[in-house]
Amino acid sequence: MHTKSLEAMNELVRSDTDPGLWEAMGDDPQFQVDIGTGLVPGWYLLDLELHSEDEASMEAALYANHGEGCTEHDAIRLPMVAKGVCARRFLLRFDRAVAQLRLDPDIKPGRFRVKQFSLREIGRAHALVHMMAQVLSGLPRAEKQQQLQQFWQILRRDGKGALGLCLYRQMCARRDGTPDQGYAQWLMQYDRRGAQAAELAALKFRPLFSIVMPTYNADVTWLRACVESVRAQAYPDWELCIADDASTSPAALEYLKTLPALDARIKVVFRPSNGHISVASNTALALARGEYIALLDHDDELHPRALLEVAKALNDKPELKALYSDEDKMDLQGLRSDPYFKPGWDRQLILGQNFFSHLGVYQTELVRQVGGFRKGFEGSQDHDLILRCIEHLRDDEIGHIPKVLYHWRMVPGSTSVSLGEKSYAAQAGRRAVQEYLERQRENARVSILESGYYRIQYALPASLPKISLIVPTRDKAELLRLSIRSILDKTRYPDYEIIVVDNGSIEPETRALFAELQQDARVRVLSYPYPFNYSAINNFAVRHARGNVLGLVNNDIEVISPDWLEEMLAYACKPKIGAVGCMLLYPDEHIQHAGVLIGLHGVAGHPYSRMPRHFGGQMGRALLVQRFSAVTAACLLVRREVYERVGGLDEGLKVAFNDVDFCLRVQQAGYRNVWTPHAVMYHHESATRGADDNPEKKARMSSEIAFMQARWGDALLQDGSYNPNLTLVGEPFSLAFPPRGCAVRVR
Repeated sequence: MHTKSLEAMNELVRSDTDPGLWEAMGDDPQFQVDIGTGLVPGWYLLDLELHSEDEASMEAALYANHGEGCTEHDAIRLPMVAKGVCARRFLLRFDRAVAQLRLDPDIKPGRFRVKQFSLREIGRAHALVHMMAQVLSGLPRAEKQQQLQQFWQILRRDGKGALGLCLYRQMCARRDGTPDQGYAQWLMQYDRRGAQAAELAALKFRPLFSIVMPTYNADVTWLRACVESVRAQAYPDWELCIADDASTSPAALEYLKTLPALDARIKVVFRPSNGHISVASNTALALARGEYIALLDHDDELHPRALLEVAKALNDKPELKALYSDEDKMDLQGLRSDPYFKPGWDRQLILGQNFFSHLGVYQTELVRQVGGFRKGFEGSQDHDLILRCIEHLRDDEIGHIPKVLYHWRMVPGSTSVSLGEKSYAAQAGRRAVQEYLERQRENARVSILESGYYRIQYALPASLPKISLIVPTRDKAELLRLSIRSILDKTRYPDYEIIVVDNGSIEPETRALFAELQQDARVRVLSYPYPFNYSAINNFAVRHARGNVLGLVNNDIEVISPDWLEEMLAYACKPKIGAVGCMLLYPDEHIQHAGVLIGLHGVAGHPYSRMPRHFGGQMGRALLVQRFSAVTAACLLVRREVYERVGGLDEGLKVAFNDVDFCLRVQQAGYRNVWTPHAVMYHHESATRGADDNPEKKARMSSEIAFMQARWGDALLQDGSYNPNLTLVGEPFSLAFPPRGCAVRVR
């Protein structure tokens, strides 16, 4: 089937003079795909090429109707690969028969061309080969061999079906979980490498940067490239402080000896005995005369504008004492990939992962104040350093430069290839986090996740607070029964009450269920006989709640982890934390909610939607507790004092965005909102409310979008949890074409 098989069905007009040109007249353009009598379950290869006439970002998606209509559950996002271009060969798997297939080329008005669209069924063997090529492409040889061995073991143990599912999940993760799509094109358009004299002249503050670099038996090829990346800096006020840790490589030693004569800004000291990286780093640190130090590994490279961008950030915000940038990886041929476009400063995330890492820049006085690098933390000495530094810093003294200023070299044995390359580093990092928590007088236990990152489990307060779980509902007795029974039967936490708020139920089965549920002393049913207003219903229930901690819970939530309340309460009871959210899964074990990103699609959206349950996301962020500007009220915990301080939910937002608005007001009041992946529930999404698919509901949604945009304005474009190099109009965590300009960010 080809382009002619697309039939305009909503808000689409074809040009009379140019048959290849289409115009979307609204924000919901739709093509019906001619699939005859339907598609049988199986593997399909989609070839698609869309071009925006004005080179604007496009957000295309396929919707499969399996007989229940098209929903967001079944959306297959089609990310862009370049500015204004969505062009990819996608492998699709349909587990159920498809009755209808719809292509939405965008979510906004605009003109575009469909240059190619074809869909054909392929066999499982063809699909396996295609996926294998996708998953292995670009991997270093050692990691590729390791992956092949794992695939072979799955094939022998579990068969082709299991291997196909494993490959499909990995392929989807690579396709949707990192911003690698179109990174080469993105670099060509937006990676500025030169500098103008005017930029240097405009700097009122010209600090000296001391670049601290320990070396040991470095490969001279990469060591030379590293040094030359420093000498190529657009900002000239630097010194390179090298401490060689008793290398035995004649070639490395010979090259190092030539450097001071090559450039007077390079200092080299040769240690008489091997002390390992922390001791060698301290030796290099002792050479530093600059106001700030920057950390550099001997086989990595700095971006030519790295120090200039740091200097500009310090001129913009002189109070900064620690700064970090985005980073990417560089292979042995110099090709760049796998960028980590990082979030803004996050005291919660830094415990699970050292995202500060590279390029990390510190005030020299601060580093010396905390004692430099600690022996015994080799492999995670940088993580230990930043944890000791932040004990002396306010959040507004830590800055993020959202630019890729550091390139990790992917060489065998480097953690840029795999965290598993240095398991001792993970153990050292765990101890660094554990000791940090002990210094903060936190009763907590740190464990290492399979990803190599960390989970912190906090002890609950000695006096456990009562938690009031508020569950609005209207009929749908079996759904409510499933939800309430799962809470009562599976929740381990001892002191809670459930307040079911009946918003006009009329079915006899529901009335009977209310009577049944209230036989349990933990359950109360309140009547709210007024028009549906989610905010008003919850505010009403809060006034009748007995708990000091409030839980907003949808009637389509099903508990599956018995410790869900303990996990969420451990954060909600902390004085500086406001709202706490959890991991919500669709019943098919795919992610529905893993935090809320502000600004997506005009107001807010969910990252990682429809990814497999244990999907890691970029740099494992989907597996880690972290700060988000907002979390969903489908399951949210918050202290009563916080809820009441900000005035509860805004009753002007009857259905949508009331939780986002609430969380933004909580954040505005000085609290951090936190999301944890370790409290897990099923979410039978909006099963009682229905879709926003009629004129009245669409008008209401438009008014609530306008409400949010009027109240929050540009704040919707500045989510500290989301990097400005990532899109607000396409699939979350895919690249922005163009990025949103930002010199330096502080929380």
